[in-house]
Amino acid sequence: MLHLYSAAFQTPRGSLDRQPNDPEDFAVAGVDLGEPFQKHTFVRRQLQEIHYGRKLVAAVADFSPDVVVCANTPLFPLGRLAKWCRRNSVPFVFWVMDVYGIAVHKILRRLLPLVGGLVGRYYIWLEQRLLRASDKVIVISEDFAPLIESWRVDPARIEVMPLWAPIAEIPVLPKDNDWARRHDLAATTNVIYAGTLGFKHNPGLLADLAARCRDRADVRIVVVSEGRGAAFLAEAKRERGLDNMILLPFQPFADLPLLMASADILAVLLEPDAGVFAVPGKVLSHLCSGRPQVAAIPDANRATRVIADSGGGLTVEPGDGAGFVAAVERLLDDTELRRDMGRAGRAYAEREFDIERLGARFEAIIATTWQAPGEAAMQPL
Repeated sequence: MLHLYSAAFQTPRGSLDRQPNDPEDFAVAGVDLGEPFQKHTFVRRQLQEIHYGRKLVAAVADFSPDVVVCANTPLFPLGRLAKWCRRNSVPFVFWVMDVYGIAVHKILRRLLPLVGGLVGRYYIWLEQRLLRASDKVIVISEDFAPLIESWRVDPARIEVMPLWAPIAEIPVLPKDNDWARRHDLAATTNVIYAGTLGFKHNPGLLADLAARCRDRADVRIVVVSEGRGAAFLAEAKRERGLDNMILLPFQPFADLPLLMASADILAVLLEPDAGVFAVPGKVLSHLCSGRPQVAAIPDANRATRVIADSGGGLTVEPGDGAGFVAAVERLLDDTELRRDMGRAGRAYAEREFDIERLGARFEAIIATTWQAPGEAAMQPL
């Protein structure tokens, strides 16, 4: 078994080292472009994606797999890999973490009013084509299925597999820990956002929160991120005098449990354009940590239902900046509510994130790809 990842993409990473209990035939390798990925420069990004696709296919071909499962991969390299699988009779499973074509269409239409819509529709067409040609399609939310079926993907090949978090790797830890002490956060009340701040996020909400909490001497707004959103916040901190905002780069995965334990409140952001087709995985990790969260995410998003079902936090619509600040302030003022929500979130994670059950379900889905070729094998690529 081989896990491949992009070594050039700027993002928080999980554990990419072999663990003592990993199977002997399991390996992890990075596909490196030799330069940082230019995710905010459209033309350069497309050229890098094409290059990445070549290197990805070469790595897969060298391993000679029996089945390929692909997730979180841009459509150009994904298409190249799907073609390689088709030519070599290797079953291809498209694990849909978000509906990439729709996201690109919305972003480009906003950034490039004249041509963005046309380019975005091409991405939607390409994603439809890849989905129809996949042997299996795994979606992380039942909300994805009606759209994908409307794109003429056989419902029999669509499997719903909600995301989970590695609960064994995120234990409930004390707030006064080594990471908190290193960053002078053990004795303060901390609202922490950790993760990417891209087109699907509004970092301005965090700046406004810091401004509102300026007079709370014990409160710190901690943002662990890199890239364009982090640069925006660095400028806002200087211009608005937000001395209560602490900006940190991405942290090692080994520090993630300590980082989340240092929080009194964890924050989640997702813009309205994301709708139901992007489910922020950090919501699930927050539940594991035993800390409450405040999420500015669309009401129709599956993550909103998870937070409500778990009792592990509060949600507001992403356009409701005042509501986001008010929800955070409500938790800042109620220590007992924070404790109860943290415990409820952890209890939900312990019920829902049983890796033995989830692993068996995932293996069963993958095993069905060895059945005789059906409609997918006849689709053009």
